[in-house]
Amino acid sequence: MKEFYKQYIPYFKNYKLKFLFSVIGMILVASGTAGTAYIIEPLLDDIFINKDRNMLFVMPFIIVALYSSKGFGGYIQTYYISFIGQDIVRVIRDKLLKHVLKLDIDFFQKKQSGELISRITNDINRIQAAVSNQIADMIREFLTIIGLVTVAIYQSPELAFYGLVVIPLAIIPLGKLAKKMKKLSFKSQESVSDITSHLSETFNNIELIKANSTEKLELTRFSVHNQNFFNINIKAVKINALVSPLMEIIGSLGFAAVIIVGGGQVIDGVLTTGSFLSFTTALFMLYTPIKRLSRLYNQMQDALAANERINELFSHSKTIISGSNKLEKVNTIVFDKVNLKYDDFTALDNISLEAKLGDKIALIGDSGGGKSSLVNLIIRFYDVNKGALKINGKDIKDYSISSLRNKISIVTQRVYILNDTITANVSYGCDVNEEKVIESLKQAHAYEFVQALQNGINTILDESGTNLSGGQRQRIAIARALYKDPEILILDEATSALDNESESIISEIIDEISANKITFIIAHRLSTIKSANKIAVFKKGNIIAQGSEEDLLNTCEEYKRLYKLATI
Repeated sequence: MKEFYKQYIPYFKNYKLKFLFSVIGMILVASGTAGTAYIIEPLLDDIFINKDRNMLFVMPFIIVALYSSKGFGGYIQTYYISFIGQDIVRVIRDKLLKHVLKLDIDFFQKKQSGELISRITNDINRIQAAVSNQIADMIREFLTIIGLVTVAIYQSPELAFYGLVVIPLAIIPLGKLAKKMKKLSFKSQESVSDITSHLSETFNNIELIKANSTEKLELTRFSVHNQNFFNINIKAVKINALVSPLMEIIGSLGFAAVIIVGGGQVIDGVLTTGSFLSFTTALFMLYTPIKRLSRLYNQMQDALAANERINELFSHSKTIISGSNKLEKVNTIVFDKVNLKYDDFTALDNISLEAKLGDKIALIGDSGGGKSSLVNLIIRFYDVNKGALKINGKDIKDYSISSLRNKISIVTQRVYILNDTITANVSYGCDVNEEKVIESLKQAHAYEFVQALQNGINTILDESGTNLSGGQRQRIAIARALYKDPEILILDEATSALDNESESIISEIIDEISANKITFIIAHRLSTIKSANKIAVFKKGNIIAQGSEEDLLNTCEEYKRLYKLATI
């Protein structure tokens, strides 16, 4: 817990005045509570026993003042500490997402999206209670304990000893309960991640589920996660529920001792009835904040477990490091005996390939041959393990990642559509220019169907573009690539969802715009690579041949095989 607060207390320096107000509120609550116990003595001794009429009229004002102090103090403490806690959580959530977004693509391919969502939402929400309400409640209860102990000792130091000596007995069992709570909290948060991941997978694949009538299967799988979450949480409830009876049983031992000793002192006239009742009231009230502190300590284990999971994300660091040079103009790209490994799998082996301005290079071969891995190196999703990838004669690592990616547009078979307007989708990541949006849509052979939509380029697309056909979505993606006016254009099965006529038109457009670009085309349909001036044939991570179509038909058996398959 010490490490937890060491990590988060520095955030409070930005809220000094608000924290001061919240502390004042806590002091008012603690003072009001202690004062309520103390006034029992004058209430009984002065009014009911000594018949003091002046005190009869003074006491109601004191009572109103004490409870007003508690009420007002509780309000300002709750408001200001909640403000601080929620704002700290907002800052942490921004900081965590900023950190995660900077990590390499490899990180995202190994993590489930549902798990990341759970950590950034659910886990951080669990921390919120700790950095706002719980820390405030712990301070308030601690101050209240000090106030009530002061009243108890003031009334009778001897009785205070008998009443409070049993409290340390609770430390050992409460400590064991806290350890169990932390373990359960960690399991609970992992269970929430499982639920979130499963829901994310379900909704992302709803078409597959509907098409195969597997709703019951998915519900059964979800029910397993849901039942596990219930089982863990009910165990946590059981442990939390033990705190109160444990404290009451231990407290009853102290109270029994106080009755014996204090009752004897009242009978002997050593202690007044008012003082004894004031003491016992303070003692009774004292057990409440102690129980709350114990419960809060248990609840804090939830935040500690969540914080470990969050820090695990923060512990990841990026390995793709940006260079310092700005890439001004792309003239040449050279792969010089390049190797690439994904863990133990060799994706590219001794690849050598050169591309110059105006080149259109087709990458063909069976799935898993290494085509996409090659373009991933150009975007610097990965770095080479051996050899060198150079742009304009310089190692690609020397250039800043932002200036490199600003020169690249990529269209993949998987189309990414944002839940926003067509204009926002096409101009994504760039300044918005509606004339340029329209021109890009025309180039992508998409403006005709966009015009027919009710709001034209201002039409809002559904999540994943479900209000468009597959071919229409792909044309929007192509328009986005063209809007950027890239110097390196990568088309990874970019026309796979288009009909033959649209594909022919897009191919003509690519021919028109590629004169001042380096274009890489990955395709299984060889009709899309007719105009390529160089074809590289991939097989099992190697380029086994490269050249023009005519050359390859004469010299490369693998290309002949692929050509025959494409023409069947």
